[in-house]
Amino acid sequence: MCGIVGAVAQRNVVPILLQGLQRLEYRGYDSAGLVVVHDKQLQRARSTGRVADLTLKSADISGHLGIAHTRWATHGVPSERNAHPHMSNASIAVVHNGIIENYEELRTRLTAQGYVFTSDTDTEVIAHLVHSHYKNGATLLAATQASLAELVGAYAIGVVAADNPAQLICSRKGSPLLLGVGKHENFIASDMSALLAVTKNVVYLEEGDVAEIGLDAYKVFDARGKPVTRPVQISELTNDSVELGEYKHYMLKEIFEQPQALANTLEAVCNSQSLIPGIFGAEASAAFAKIDSILILACGTSHNSGLVARNWLEEIAGIPCNVEIASEYRYRTSVSNPNTLIVTISQSGETADTLAALNHAKAVGHAHTLAICNVPESAIIRQSSLRFLTRAGPEIGVASTKAFTTQLAGLFLLTLVLAKLRGKLSQQQEQQHLHDLRHLPSAVQAVLKLEPAIKKLAENFANKHHALFLGRGLHYPIALEGALKLKEISYIHAEAYPAGELKHGPLALVDKDMPVIAVAPNDTLLEKLKSNLQEVRARGGELFVFADANTKIQSSEGVHVMQMPEHAGFLSPILHTIPLQLLAYYVALQKGTDVDKPRNLAKSVTVE
Repeated sequence: MCGIVGAVAQRNVVPILLQGLQRLEYRGYDSAGLVVVHDKQLQRARSTGRVADLTLKSADISGHLGIAHTRWATHGVPSERNAHPHMSNASIAVVHNGIIENYEELRTRLTAQGYVFTSDTDTEVIAHLVHSHYKNGATLLAATQASLAELVGAYAIGVVAADNPAQLICSRKGSPLLLGVGKHENFIASDMSALLAVTKNVVYLEEGDVAEIGLDAYKVFDARGKPVTRPVQISELTNDSVELGEYKHYMLKEIFEQPQALANTLEAVCNSQSLIPGIFGAEASAAFAKIDSILILACGTSHNSGLVARNWLEEIAGIPCNVEIASEYRYRTSVSNPNTLIVTISQSGETADTLAALNHAKAVGHAHTLAICNVPESAIIRQSSLRFLTRAGPEIGVASTKAFTTQLAGLFLLTLVLAKLRGKLSQQQEQQHLHDLRHLPSAVQAVLKLEPAIKKLAENFANKHHALFLGRGLHYPIALEGALKLKEISYIHAEAYPAGELKHGPLALVDKDMPVIAVAPNDTLLEKLKSNLQEVRARGGELFVFADANTKIQSSEGVHVMQMPEHAGFLSPILHTIPLQLLAYYVALQKGTDVDKPRNLAKSVTVE
């Protein structure tokens, strides 16, 4: 959520700022703004509309130094007065991602000093704090460092001063921020995608870093104020990967990118004849030998992938596994086991609650940590001793699709490696699983051919307001994920239940107006599931069943069966995810919602 772009250059930076903000729109926002330094004055434009509206408002603004921001409201309603950048005495301007927890105390103190607040945000205190130090003779760098020492909370910030036309100060703590390095120009952004048009050279700031950026050089200082060197890396991100191309929405594009994303994720393994712990890091073999249980920490879609993995880990690897919502784990008293492997799962690697849960786990004595993530330079990757990159490529749509299925692929590999190390996997079984993994991208491609039929099926949901998803065993988390996708982008209220729980409450909701979507793989629980489906039909409920071949579930009045191409055994959850993603997408089109940017939601949840 929220996005930052900044630039110092020998050319007008306004087009750079605006293009960067457009690239960050996927993160979710309710207002946008920019400020540039021109003739020792701050020129600002803000809007509660889209970045396109800000482009019109800033048409007469130009300058060689500027910062820009897309805001997702936390303190104060979405409005122009609350939009960033925030200014102090027409002298200092600040953009900020994160939350300042002690802002009320600071606001009271600064008000007593004569500062006038014009917004309801926590961010404005940063601008006035910096000004309070700057007016007394501190350099912009020193004023910012002194101000940061007074803040409690999380932040990524960019700071400029009206009388300093070629200097940009930035810092990060608990929220992502990076530097883009150019020739006679330099940049900052909260996401590399914002800078693809101007540079591929990137410096990832560490926790607590402060950077002083000029036209031809930059300096980085650590949390103690000591100069440090952070490596310049070449980003592998490409313009094509963040362009829509032939697709109407990013979500649909990313659904259809899943065969390639899975192939990329599994490339190293599928080109090998055996599974080795080293795919999770050089220290994985030694760490895995010491563990006797797994604790998975994640939020949202990533939590659902963890629920699938729990079934795999316990059935195939024979190792106890718990799965917790990260925001709950960090706030309860838990009993730590130093022999537990902590697995954190995140698409962005910057999810605030998951990061905090990881740090809490480490603080209570968990030394073995593994991150499964899509962003190689993210905070979760850097703060974990072991790591697995999902290689899904940029995921722009707020509703996660290819990140989820590649997370499942990574978790299945973890299961197989642990099973092998624990003597639970024969050589024949290992080869069969590797064969199935090699076939997985083709199997997903076959499921995607159901798109026209699912598009037509979605017409049945045009006037619906509620939906119930059912699954059993390994596929109950897939029902959860299907319900989450539907509610995220179509705004239809959807719930998911293990099918065996129908008689324990949900059956009371079933009638002709409550569509029931069932995940029906051809597994050991199929007959039990069929009985549950009969319970729905007996109450007049309309069924939409995604069934494997040979399940012998037939379409009839009130029963719509979508035949899946094949049964994939343990990998079946990945295949059954695809039609539920497509169903949510086409129902959202029926409803006319903003598919890629659903209301009230953000792609990267970097605040609590």
